[in-house]
Parts: sequence; structure tokens; C-alpha cells
Amino acid sequence: DGADSLTTATQGSSAVAQAPVLAPKTMPQDTISGTDSAALAQKEAQYGVFAMAMQGPESAITLQNKHVAFNLSTYGAYLRQVQLKEYQTWDGQPLLLVTPQSSQFSLLVDTPQGKVDLYNLVYTAADQNGQPVSSLEVNGTDTLTLVLSAPLTNGTTIEHRYTLAPEGYQLQYELRAPGIDQALVGNTATLRWQNQLRALERRIDESRNNSTLRYYTAAGEGDRLEERLTEPEELSVAEPVKWVSVKQKFFTSGIIAQQPFKTAGLAQSPVPEADTTTVRSANLELNLANNQLNGLQLTYYFGPNDYNRLRKVTDGFGKNMYLGWFPVSLVNKYLIIPVFHFLEKFIGNYGVIIIILVLLIKLLLLPLSYRSYISMAKTKVLKPEIDEIKERVDGDMQKQQQETMKLYQQVGVNPLSGCIPLVLQMPVLFAMFYFFPQSIELRQEAFLWAPDLSTYDAFINLPFTIPAYGNHVSLFTLLMTASTILYTWSNNQISSVQGPMKNIGYIMPVVFMFVLNSFPAGLSFYYFVSNLVTFGQQAVIRRFVNEDKIRKVLEENKKRNKNKKGGGFQARLQEAMKNAEAQKKERDAAKEARAKNKAAGRKNTSNGRNPRRK
Repeated sequence: DGADSLTTATQGSSAVAQAPVLAPKTMPQDTISGTDSAALAQKEAQYGVFAMAMQGPESAITLQNKHVAFNLSTYGAYLRQVQLKEYQTWDGQPLLLVTPQSSQFSLLVDTPQGKVDLYNLVYTAADQNGQPVSSLEVNGTDTLTLVLSAPLTNGTTIEHRYTLAPEGYQLQYELRAPGIDQALVGNTATLRWQNQLRALERRIDESRNNSTLRYYTAAGEGDRLEERLTEPEELSVAEPVKWVSVKQKFFTSGIIAQQPFKTAGLAQSPVPEADTTTVRSANLELNLANNQLNGLQLTYYFGPNDYNRLRKVTDGFGKNMYLGWFPVSLVNKYLIIPVFHFLEKFIGNYGVIIIILVLLIKLLLLPLSYRSYISMAKTKVLKPEIDEIKERVDGDMQKQQQETMKLYQQVGVNPLSGCIPLVLQMPVLFAMFYFFPQSIELRQEAFLWAPDLSTYDAFINLPFTIPAYGNHVSLFTLLMTASTILYTWSNNQISSVQGPMKNIGYIMPVVFMFVLNSFPAGLSFYYFVSNLVTFGQQAVIRRFVNEDKIRKVLEENKKRNKNKKGGGFQARLQEAMKNAEAQKKERDAAKEARAKNKAAGRKNTSNGRNPRRK
């Protein structure tokens, strides 16, 4: 059974991966009236127990709460349209994640008469009390259920029940069809979702590079398809699947099963670059046993990529928002996101929130920054002695390193003490790199000259494209670059590094100017403010750091440790360097001996007498 289901999923994925633009399902023309027994018998021969569900008028139904509106129809009983009421597209239009032209659901079963789509039948609409309805709006604290039902010729009824809470983006679905598995053949039914992802953001290339399909198994493992898609891609999952999702840059659509699907097939394919309305084509096929149909319970999620909201949907659903590798993800989950959402409660301007976020993080990291500065100040104080070592060893790098380490040990300076604080700050730096490009809070939020902090600020649009840079100039990125160069210059004033290594720090800001030119303005603005605060922080620390006192302490340490045998990491490092030097001398001596022997052999050969002829 599992192999048959997997084959079905793979074949379906292949077909849809190359599918054209979807056409909405249309009402069949050959419906029957309740009194036409001959027509009913004919339909029964074609549709079996579902023949009676081929009659009746079509009408639209709306089910909505304060966040989302779902449009359905009595023909099909599936989701025709999904609108997120609090969001708009980049050009101010209603934000629709599902439309009849872009999305199509099918629930396929095998009958003795052939394959039947349960989302291709005619139903009647009522509320949970059995009263006919055309619209349900959930207000207050009540939870409402829309029931779409159709009679079957075996005397039972098939019902699709949609339940919506007063707020939130989750829609509960249940299928009630007692004894339906007895009217079917085979073992597997298939829930299929064909989807053409609609363009919702101004930059469609950015949307295409941040969209994917993802799955999560009952065993707690999951994966995703490629985001930067260049050719059709398919994936068959031959184990029980808990949920699948279609993730775009700022929004996610997902199907979560209470009882896992048997297997799943996922497929996606790119669309022509000239198509500015579609991000990509996607297909999901979820296979379940026939005996799972009656009582099938699903949860649909159509909503924003808000991590706190996503992680509450179900296990692993928060993975739809990738927050970086460990430990960067921990910084985002437990520091950046909580602080950001806390500030949102009191401040409505997101540029101001970013500034305050910088100040709070810099305050938190101040002890590390202070230790790093003190370490650089110590190396600056020792620079005259290090220069003296360089002159004394006359270019012998290994001897220079050995003597320098000995000096550090005598004065009590750990050469790694300046690096460790910087390394500990790196997860925070990278956390922003993952957080800001995905932060839906910044979407369509203006600040200063940037109309949208979630994308780049095109301060100047160029009539041409510069390779690796783009066809625009981001002013926030230029300010970030200038502030990074200023920060580097400030560091060089207290650094003992000399020569070409000192100038490398000026190259990296220029490299990042190219890299970040097309990144969100919020990210560049954060780095810009962070550089300014760091520069100011160092200026304040410099006023309270007395280099003469540092030199005095180091001299006292040197006198105290002059005849003391060192230990610890520095001693081991120094010993390792001595051993390396000794091994190098042995290798050089052996190499010199081989060279002398070789030269002696050439001399014997050149005297005109061949020892082998003698």
C-alpha cells in the first residue's frame, strides 16, 4: 500500500510541476432534479453512491473572523479564496493567498465506477444548528462551524465541517462520511493542492528566492525544497507526514493532519522571469487510507510568518521561519524576537524600535566590549617591546612568535582575551542577518526616506546594472559602509597590527557594501546605528582607560614573573612553539646534510673517472 501511494504521489507531482495556469472548477452542466429517477439511475452508474450529490444550485458562502476571510461554494465545498484582512499587497490591493485562478483543491477517491473528486460534488450550506446560511462572521468569543452536506444513495450523508475561532489564522476541518470506505475500491485516497503562488511583494525576485515547500514527519523530522529554484524539483516522502506548507517570504499556507498522512509528494517549478504575477508553481499530494476519510481532521493555516504565532500551530511549524544555525537561532528566539515584540507594545515607529534595540543589545554586550578594548590597549602599550623583538630576531617569524609569547606570559597578557569577546558577540551580529529579512513587522513600514524597511531603500535608481551591486543605490548601506570604515579607523588607533593586515579592515566594509545593497533597509540601518553606538562606546571607554596605569601594571607583572616558571595555556603554547622550532632546526640540518652529500657526489663524478668503470 505504501509503495502504491508513493508512486501515485510522484506521478501526480510530475504532472503538476509542468502544469499551466489553473482554471477554476466549473459547475457540471448535467445536474439532475430530485424527481428524475431515470437521470438518477444514469448518474448512479457513473458516480455510484455519489450520484445524488450531482444536483442542486451553486451559491457562495463566506466564513470570516477579525483576521481572515474564507470564501467557499456549495459546489465543491473547498476553499476557493483566502484573504488576510489586516494585510495588503505591495500595490495596496487585498492580500489573497488563495484565489480560484491560483489554487485548486481536490480530494480524490477510487470507486467501482472510476475516480471521483469529493470537492467536485454539490452540497447544501448550514450552520452548526442546521440553519441555512450564506455568510458566517465570528464575533465575540463564539466559535462557529459551517457545515456543507450532501446525501448519498446508500442512505448516508457526507459532510465537510469548517470551524473558525473569533481570531487567528487557523481553520479547523473535519470530514464526516460514515461507511464511505465500503463504497470505495483500493486502499488510498489523495488530497491534492495545486497552487500558483501569487506575487505579493514589490520585488518578485526576492519573493522567488524566499519561497519553498516544507514537510514535517510524524517522527519529528522535516526538510524543505530549494528556495532559489532554477529547475523543476520533486520530493517523495515515503513515511507518515504530520504537516506540509507553502512558505513565501512573509506568509505561509499549511495543512496539518491530526492523524498523519501515509505518504506525501511535493513538487515545484519556476515560472518565466517575464511573469510578474506568479512566484512559482507548487503541488502537494497527501495520501491517506480510505478508512481515514470518515473523521478526517485537518487544520489549515493561512497567515503571517510570525515566529511566536507559527510555533503555536503544531510541533515543528515554527521551522517555516528559519532563524539561523545554532547558536544564532537561540539568540533570535530568546533575545531578539522577545525584545522586539516587547518594544512593539509601546512604540509604533519601527525605526525608533531598531535604535532602541541597538542600545539595549550594546548595553548587554558592554562588558565584552570593555574587555576587548582593554586587551587592545595592552597590546598597544607593548608595541615598542614587540618592535624590539622584531629587530632582534631579524625576520625569523617563528622566533618572533616565540619571543612575543614569552613577553605576553611575563606581563600577564592573554593574546586571546581580545578575540574571545568578539567571538561571543558574533551570534548576535548574525542573528540580525536572519531576523530582519524575514521580519513581517517591518513589511510596508516607512522610516525617513525608506518607504519599506523590509526591502532595500532605492535612494538613487541607476539607468544601468552594476554586477554584484544592482541598479540602485541604498543610502542606508552607504551610511553603514562609512560608519564601518570610521569604526575600523578608530580600532586601528589602539591596535598593534601593522603593515598590510592593518588595511584589510578597510576592504571588508566595501565588500559588504556590495553584498547588502539589495538587503532590507532595516538591516542596513541596524548595522549603521550599531556602528555609531560602538564608536561612541569606545570613545567613552577611552576616556576612562589610562594607558600609563596599564603600562605600570604590565611592568610590575613582568618584574614579578621574571624568574617564575609559567604554566597554563600560554606556557603550553610557548612550549609547543619551542618544539616546533627544534623540529624545524632538525629538518633544516638534515636538508643541509643531504645537499652536501649530493654536492660531494657530483664532485666525484666530474673528475673524469667513473667509479663503476674502474
